Amino acid sequence: MNSKKNKFSIAPMLDWTDKHCRYFHRILTKQTLLYTEMVTTGAILFGKGDYLAFNNEEHPVSLQLGGSDPKALAQCAKLAQERGYDEINLNVGCPSDRVQNGMFGACLMGKADLVANSIALMQDQVDIPVTVKTRIGIDDLDSYDFLCQFIEKLMPYTKTFIVHARKAWLSGLSPKENREVPPLDYDRVYKLKQDYPDLTIAINGGIKTIDEIKHHLKYVDGVMIGREAYQNPLLLTEIDTKIFGTHTPIIDPLSAIRALYPYIEQQLMKGAQLNHIMRHTLGIFNGRKGARQWRRYLSENAHKQGAGVEVVEQALTFIQ
Repeated sequence: MNSKKNKFSIAPMLDWTDKHCRYFHRILTKQTLLYTEMVTTGAILFGKGDYLAFNNEEHPVSLQLGGSDPKALAQCAKLAQERGYDEINLNVGCPSDRVQNGMFGACLMGKADLVANSIALMQDQVDIPVTVKTRIGIDDLDSYDFLCQFIEKLMPYTKTFIVHARKAWLSGLSPKENREVPPLDYDRVYKLKQDYPDLTIAINGGIKTIDEIKHHLKYVDGVMIGREAYQNPLLLTEIDTKIFGTHTPIIDPLSAIRALYPYIEQQLMKGAQLNHIMRHTLGIFNGRKGARQWRRYLSENAHKQGAGVEVVEQALTFIQ
């Protein structure tokens, strides 16, 4: 596994990291590994839409799969490789009710043999890496020994783990509460890397600044951030230079929005709506004078019939 690719990534976030979001994030950072929203095997194999669609500009991009049927996961992994994804990621971390009812996500931490079998079958079907996103534990199965036993079952088939440094409560907490209530335990993830140095370990959970990212990278191979990347996308403009050490100029927010225009026009011709694209950009001017008016103008006008680039250009006039 090319651990440089996993050095910094943006988490898969349901209803957030769709193809429009990823295209925008790629304008802000060329090096970051992007993830799709979690897509279930059922949606890919039996759904009416094209759940594997992405833009070529998004590379490197990983498909996050949700499921617990090893054969279905293997079939979807093969389809994803054929479509050109750079990595497949298995969701063993999401605690939502929808996910548990489908017997996948965080509850799979209690079924390590099934997960190992799934990854083995997936890896048989593809040449690209199959990685795992997990928690540090579930419910009362939250000891460090439990985490190690889980990881060891999977190690013969994958060497890359993205670890959300919180445990998940499968009942009693909402998905939102599961992202905030269980305490963060970064040290446990650091120890995992220390005890299994041959694994690629990336850390996730509550990380918000460049300084925090740099701090974590002293102890693990990679950092994944979620909500902060979405709500404060300006952070992403510094990643290539400050985390990957490239010498590319940092894009300013106005240029980043205007760089979206050809994509907006192309997508509108395909039937997309402007508000579905622009909702991912609303936080780019946070802290700047006029940011509130920018957000309000888009919120009030981007959903209207026939709304196009001129609406965005007008919204930009509020930024100072």
